Amino acid sequence: MIEKYKIKDGICVHHTDDRAYLKINDFLKSNIINNCLIVCIGTDRFIGDSLGPLTGTLLSKLELQIPIFGTLENPIHAVNLRRAMTQINNSYKNHKIIAIDACLGSSKSVGYIHVKEGSIQPGKGVGKSLSKVGDYSIIGVVDEAVESGDSEYENYIRINNVRLGLVMKMSETIAKGIYAAFRQ
Repeated sequence: MIEKYKIKDGICVHHTDDRAYLKINDFLKSNIINNCLIVCIGTDRFIGDSLGPLTGTLLSKLELQIPIFGTLENPIHAVNLRRAMTQINNSYKNHKIIAIDACLGSSKSVGYIHVKEGSIQPGKGVGKSLSKVGDYSIIGVVDEAVESGDSEYENYIRINNVRLGLVMKMSETIAKGIYAAFRQ
C-alpha cells in the first residue's frame, strides 16, 4: 500500500497533470543514463492489476532501444515472477531495472504515479509475499486500500473492481514519460 511506500528522492504526480509525463521523463533522465530495462508487473485478469502489462504493451509498440518485459500477451505476475526475474537477471547482468506495478493507497492518493529510486514488493497489498523487484520503481495508485477487518481479502476484491479507464490513462501517462526519456 502506498502509505508504506516512502517517497525519497523521487516524484509524485497525478496522472491528469498536463506535465505528468514530463516529470516522469525528467526523473528518469536525471537518474538513469543507460543500460536499463523495464519490468512491468501484473495481470490482465484483474483490471486493477493490469497497469503493468498495459504499460508494457504500450511501450512494446514504440521504437525504444531498451528491453521491455511484461505485456498483456506475456505478463509477469505472482505465478511466474521468480522465474522471469531469474531469466532477466541472467541475461542482463549489468542493467538497472525499472519496475512498474499498480498498488492501493488512501482515497486521496488514487490516480497518483510515484517514481523513485528503490525496489517494489509486488502483491504486498493483497497479502502475497513476493520478491522485491527493481532498482527504480514506478507505482500507480489505482484504488483505495482497506485497512481494517479482513483487509487482505477486501483489498483483493478492490483490485478486481477498479475502473479500466483510470488504469488506461495512468498507463498512457507512464508510457509517454518513459518514451520521452528513452527515445533516440
